[in-house]
Amino acid sequence: MSRWSMERKLRSSSVNLRLAKVQDRPCIDGVLNIDKPRDLTSHDVVAGVRRLTRVGRVGHAGTLDPQATGVLLIGLGQGTKLTQFLHEYPKTYHASLKLGVRTDSYDAAGKVVEVRPVRAQGRQEVEAALAGLQGSIEQIPPMYSALKRQGQRLYTLARQGIEIERQPRRVQVRRLTLIHLAAEDLSLEVECSTGTYIRVLAEDIGTRLGCGAHLATLVRTAVGPYTLAQALTLPALKDAVRQGDWHCHVSALSTAVAAFPRLVVTSTAARSLVHGIPPTRQGIARVIGSFETEETVAIFGLDGGLLAMASPTVRSADLQCLPVEAPIIRLRRVFSTDGSR
Repeated sequence: MSRWSMERKLRSSSVNLRLAKVQDRPCIDGVLNIDKPRDLTSHDVVAGVRRLTRVGRVGHAGTLDPQATGVLLIGLGQGTKLTQFLHEYPKTYHASLKLGVRTDSYDAAGKVVEVRPVRAQGRQEVEAALAGLQGSIEQIPPMYSALKRQGQRLYTLARQGIEIERQPRRVQVRRLTLIHLAAEDLSLEVECSTGTYIRVLAEDIGTRLGCGAHLATLVRTAVGPYTLAQALTLPALKDAVRQGDWHCHVSALSTAVAAFPRLVVTSTAARSLVHGIPPTRQGIARVIGSFETEETVAIFGLDGGLLAMASPTVRSADLQCLPVEAPIIRLRRVFSTDGSR
């Protein structure tokens, strides 16, 4: 056999092997609600899900720190295209704070930088401090965070003893409820928008109480409609894979976005949408829920299938006042409906 023939045969074998591996992977689109364990990164969980399920495309929506536990939404297949939208869901946390001790990272993983005495404080005093941190507030991201500056993670700079100026970010703290108060410990339930740093809240609460504090433990109990009670642990997923019924734990794409406002489009508009042509007002069969401009909406076909995610250019209240040919949305992601990946 000539050298050329041998190389061609080897290349052909390599291609066939890669195709066999791809074909051996299950084709499934949806979202898994995983209970992230302590001391694993969100990427570790993604790798674990990929290894257990053998699904090729896996991603997560909304990073949890390694020390945090709780709800981590995992996109599978076309579900990975949804993660940027699921990240917009409000999040609920159970947070425990240690009073009197400040750390450089604002949580228990950091180095202690200050210890102060903790005086006895009543529930009303603490709740008054919490009230000032609810609503629309500004937070300065901590140095120990995954944000990037000139290509470097802030936590990398922080570990080198470098601190840089960070711009404040506006977030929404919808609810901040005191659950338990003891001598040097308090626990809270927090409902907030994406981008909220619970560690920064802990630091700010400690400042308002005059004793300092840091975040001792954090559990994410809900992301939008997904709750911790419904979440699947990695050992439970492993057992479900072994039993061959893990697919029943996967939410369909349409279910995953059920909490977003919906536009249901006509069959004609649906066919155009697949080719990237957004529907006009004439193509809207019905509206479910209400929305403002630039919010996120889900677009469904008449058969109930998810077709796209989009941002409206008009308010739902003004929709019927527009000409039938008026453009009304900006497409952000179109989903395959023909089985292609």
